[in-house]
Amino acid sequence: MTHPVDVHVGKKIRQRRWLTGMTQQQLAEQVGIKFQQIQKYETGANRVSASRLWDISDALDVPVSFFFEGLENDKDGGGTQSVPSDIMGDKEALDLIRSYYAIPENQRRRLFELARVLSDVA
Repeated sequence: MTHPVDVHVGKKIRQRRWLTGMTQQQLAEQVGIKFQQIQKYETGANRVSASRLWDISDALDVPVSFFFEGLENDKDGGGTQSVPSDIMGDKEALDLIRSYYAIPENQRRRLFELARVLSDVA
């Protein structure tokens, strides 16, 4: 049986890998393992050792603590009522975030304000 912490860490690995545009194969090569092992980490099927998590954090250019962010929220279901608790596991949401950050900053601010206004109306 998978442990909730292993599942959470795996989701954070997948989230960061995807946001950086890296494939499982590319991450595996940087860490020195097979891509199947990355798959197992991302699903929580295999537990990531401390040293391997260190290597993964280096490859993904985040601190090790990144993989534990939001863990407190996962204990009780996490998230708010209007946002699914696994929002970062949703490919559409990740596509939206990636596209959003590809927009020039001044236009991004305007889009953000528009989204805020639209969400207040809904």
